[in-house]
Amino acid sequence: MPNNPPAPHRGIPIAISSPSGGGKTTIIREVRKLRPELGYSVSCTTRKPRPGEVNEKDYIFLTKSEFQDRVEKEDFLEWEWVHGYQYGTLKETVLHSINLGQSLLFDIDVFGARSLKEAFPESLLIFLNPPDLKTLINRLTSRAEDSLDEIKTRLERVKMEVEIGREFETIVINDVLTDTVQQVIAAIDQRLKSG
Repeated sequence: MPNNPPAPHRGIPIAISSPSGGGKTTIIREVRKLRPELGYSVSCTTRKPRPGEVNEKDYIFLTKSEFQDRVEKEDFLEWEWVHGYQYGTLKETVLHSINLGQSLLFDIDVFGARSLKEAFPESLLIFLNPPDLKTLINRLTSRAEDSLDEIKTRLERVKMEVEIGREFETIVINDVLTDTVQQVIAAIDQRLKSG
């Protein structure tokens, strides 16, 4: 009888959520430096690229009609309207990585994280809480990427996002970068060890 190698364990989705300006992208980048074996789910979006963002690395940038076409084809595992733009997670790429045994990090809003948990109950949901509202406002304005109207829209969602974030298994106050990264890695390692 042929000796087939054992099937790899399935990977798990790891959602990192926060209010806008809460540091999701930075934390994920730092976690991946220390845990390069973790994959990253590149989301689709209808918003324009920010300076330095690369298509298919940071996001898959789609027109509204391209995004809608994928919605109609049911290509998305989940998708949401966030701050006037559409964001979505492609089913095919996620299932491919998870089934090969690779755990994936998701830079995702709170509603997307909820949808991910429904699709994959084994998902780990991590919410990054800003230390306080003043710090969050400073982070949003110092990025200098959004208009004042966009910043106002983003701030209007903060209370709701923090409320939903309380449902997550892991909540980390994102104050000191190195501390936050270590807490996020500890939560991931604990989940991966427990299977």
